[in-house]
Amino acid sequence: MQTFVYQARDSKTNKTVKSTVKADTEQEAGRLLLAQGLIPSSIKLADQNSIIKNILNRISSKDKLVFTRQLSTLIGAGLPLAQSLHTVYEQTQNQKLKTVVLDIVTSVESGKTLAESFGKHPKVFDKLYLSLITAGEASGTLDVALQRIANQQEKDAAMMSKIRGALTYPLIVLIVINLVLGFMMFMVVPQVENLYGDMNRTLPVITQVMVGFANFVKSYWWLVIAILGVVIFFFSRYLQTKGGIRFKDGFKLNVPLFKGMFRKLYMARFMRTAALLLDTGVAMLDALAISGEAVNNVLVAESINRAAKRVKGGKALSVSIKDQDYILPLVPQMINIGEQSGQISKLMDKTANVYEGELDEQIKAISTAIEPVLMVILAIVAGAMVGAILLPIYGLVNGVQV
Repeated sequence: MQTFVYQARDSKTNKTVKSTVKADTEQEAGRLLLAQGLIPSSIKLADQNSIIKNILNRISSKDKLVFTRQLSTLIGAGLPLAQSLHTVYEQTQNQKLKTVVLDIVTSVESGKTLAESFGKHPKVFDKLYLSLITAGEASGTLDVALQRIANQQEKDAAMMSKIRGALTYPLIVLIVINLVLGFMMFMVVPQVENLYGDMNRTLPVITQVMVGFANFVKSYWWLVIAILGVVIFFFSRYLQTKGGIRFKDGFKLNVPLFKGMFRKLYMARFMRTAALLLDTGVAMLDALAISGEAVNNVLVAESINRAAKRVKGGKALSVSIKDQDYILPLVPQMINIGEQSGQISKLMDKTANVYEGELDEQIKAISTAIEPVLMVILAIVAGAMVGAILLPIYGLVNGVQV
């Protein structure tokens, strides 16, 4: 499918509409617009190579959350599905999401189910979303399913926001340290070198090293930028490969100081998603497969999939998942209680709440513990700068006194 930019007049409101539509040909795009009561005045193939446009028009988690809540509210109020989708389409601000919603409207009005219509956009709506929509349509509780999806998205976004907040402070401090270090190396140290040169004195070793590095960067800045660019490009490409994804996910699970935080995040996400799916009526094996993918870590997903295979062979989930890598001890214990009481989804949801609470406490603890680590780094950098700048000055003073 291609993306077309169009300008059209709404036959109902007589207003001019500018947006995008996906179709195989320009003629098909025109037919889609006419079916929506839009009379096109121009249809042009969109510029697919505009990186800036793609970034600005990307569909954020907040956009999907607002869309889901609006649709749930309208369906819960008793509006027909097609009318609800039309209303949400008119209220959607993000142009890319608006195009997706328009395609969903067209698909639903042509006779397809909502799950099938959403399924045409796998980059926007994941398997968890589609599974809950399918279950909601089958049970006649589509508004409840959408509300659950929105709640799940909201909790996941809140957890990720807290983690980003914990990582932002040290990142800012490190950036400031590097900026100060760069200023001292390229502005202050050269002045000390000139002073020593005028007096025909030899610089201390630590200052010579810093001067040499600064001179190299000044003379071959283009080479430094080229090397950094190549390294960043190939490393980013590597992280998109299977091996790179495994490396990145393994690093998160084993990096000192942060590994406990990430493991609790993944367990909370797994238990919350599985509980939501089971509560909606999704089969156990399907729930495990979808929640394993929703965790967004291939190593944890592999552990869940291995447990799912043992469940398929007839073993209880609590037994199957007990000895798997990266599965925290509370998970099989709570699942076992749920299996015995017949309330496995309820116990899974409680476990997710426990890990989310522990995650909050750990983020606070990390924020407190990371401050002395940054102070040590700052002290080392300051010590190096003092050694490179003040030692030469003291040497000059002593030389003048002698």
